[in-house]
Amino acid sequence: MTLFRQIYALLFGLFILVIVSVGYVQFTETQKFLTKQMESDINNASHSLGLMLVPALEAGDMVQAETLVNVIFEGGFYQQVKLVWQVDGKEQIWTNPMHIQGVPKWFTELELFTPIRIESTVTSGWLQLATLEITAHPGFGYHEMWRIMSNVVILFGTLFLITIVCARFGLSFLLAPLHGLAEHSRNMAKQQFGPDLPLPKTRELQDVVQAFNNMSSKLGKVFVSLDTEVANLREKNLIDNVSGLPNRQYMMGRLDSWLAEPGSGAVLLVKFDWLETVHSKYGYQVRDQTIRILSEMLQKELDQISPSVVARIAAFEFAFLVTDVEHEQLSRYLQCLIRTVNQELSKAGCKPNQEFSIGIAERNGEMKTSDILAQADNAQQQATLENKAFVWLESDHKQRLNREQWRASLSEAIEGQKFRFRWQSVQLCGGNKVLHREVYCQLELEDEFIHAGQFMPYIELLSLGSLLDKCLIQSVYDIGLAEKHSEPLAINLTQQSIKDVDFHDWLQEFLAGCKHTKKLCFELPEAAVHSDLESCKRLCEVVRDNGAQIGIDHFGRQLGSMGYLQQLLPDYVKLDQAFSNRVVETDTRELCHALINVAKGLDIMVVATGIQYTEELAHFTKLNINSYQGFIQPPEDINV
Repeated sequence: MTLFRQIYALLFGLFILVIVSVGYVQFTETQKFLTKQMESDINNASHSLGLMLVPALEAGDMVQAETLVNVIFEGGFYQQVKLVWQVDGKEQIWTNPMHIQGVPKWFTELELFTPIRIESTVTSGWLQLATLEITAHPGFGYHEMWRIMSNVVILFGTLFLITIVCARFGLSFLLAPLHGLAEHSRNMAKQQFGPDLPLPKTRELQDVVQAFNNMSSKLGKVFVSLDTEVANLREKNLIDNVSGLPNRQYMMGRLDSWLAEPGSGAVLLVKFDWLETVHSKYGYQVRDQTIRILSEMLQKELDQISPSVVARIAAFEFAFLVTDVEHEQLSRYLQCLIRTVNQELSKAGCKPNQEFSIGIAERNGEMKTSDILAQADNAQQQATLENKAFVWLESDHKQRLNREQWRASLSEAIEGQKFRFRWQSVQLCGGNKVLHREVYCQLELEDEFIHAGQFMPYIELLSLGSLLDKCLIQSVYDIGLAEKHSEPLAINLTQQSIKDVDFHDWLQEFLAGCKHTKKLCFELPEAAVHSDLESCKRLCEVVRDNGAQIGIDHFGRQLGSMGYLQQLLPDYVKLDQAFSNRVVETDTRELCHALINVAKGLDIMVVATGIQYTEELAHFTKLNINSYQGFIQPPEDINV
């Protein structure tokens, strides 16, 4: 029971006790007063009637005596009058039945008033004429008692209603600081540290509120310190101090993560010999300033063509990772890169298309990080030897469809729900229990099922992400995966769906009519969170309000603040696969441990991904993760 209800019940009980006590006193005092009044009235009536009967009794006039008694009897509350003549013993009795108007019968049956009877002798001098006995009628007492108690009950009832209403509003006002503390405590439990609570006017509560504010501030600082620790570790281990770009270590991790998953794209290695010329002419300070300006321009211009990772991997060498792009878009990316470099060359007083070389290597089939880097390095060296701006080692695998053919084929496959599903379990540490199963899909194109790595670049390029996600979610529901299997199902959402308001509305309607929302998890890529946090917040509200779960994929991949975790509060996060390949390295392990501490400090489950061997799992277990996923438990076909 809440404190408000306890105090309210206490005041209610005390008020009832007071009312009952006052009512009892009022009742007993009224009863005594009415009894004395009836006794006084019957005494007066007996005395008056006795005096009036003397002449009639002396004359023996029975008719006059009866007339006098009738006058008295009919004018007052008397139940019985009895007159006995002394001369001949004749007895006359006048009676009035027990009937009281306006008083319930049950009330008169309570026997609140005992019969009051008085007997007197009518005399004339020393001569006794008759005996007179009068019995009071209790109707007067019951009538007055009922009237008075009814008024008292009405009065007390009105006061009671007024009191409980005033008490409710009064207690609500007085306990408002406690309600604020309770809400603040719930937010603190969710690691949401809002502004300080205002100090209440009640002196006793001021210290409590002040203590809560101090505690909230300190807990907020703890989370900020963890986030700062992650930022410092990233800046120390993953950021190049001169350019502000990611360094070689970060690029190697991104390449490992990219090549571990299905996908497409290319790696560009660029050597800027003209930076060495700037160094020899103007010194290292001008060189470093030129590198910073070049880095800013490259990020600004290239992001307009396609999202990519730009890293400085050596003194005069840069690496570019462009993922999920087709050949035409990659060509435009290369043109933009060359144009931006030539602009900076001109500013430095150098000739365009000279003193730099670019090597491009496209991803082709199953490749390792060393393979694609070796190809890109060979292409760059070839460009240097041949004095060319770039050499492009294109993939031997030719696209079988052009863009419009891809659009038609993908639209047909999605609308026809030509899906084939597989899933991979996410295992809880310390047992064989499954946290959830992540669902993968393949599309049937031209009587052949192709994996996501082949068609997802065109899904994003052709803006078919929302359509794919809708059909995928609907298909999972239609075939009854959530209904037939006990483990929750995790579905990855595309960035287009995350930003699409129409998709949010569709998902709200779908989840509202779904019977197994608690078995559904929706995963958002961390890149989408950093690019459009507000859309992610709206989508999380839709998912969470309907009982489903939210997860963050590729956690720790982006070089940004972890503050979004406080706003989204996902149920779990999945560490980027780059950590699993390099967790044995001290720097990577420290950064990974800091990321885990940030998430677990917010009561968010942490899933290690890309686990292939028990040795890798052992390293992550020491870092206190909750669960793991990878080819240690490979994907399986779904038996519908």
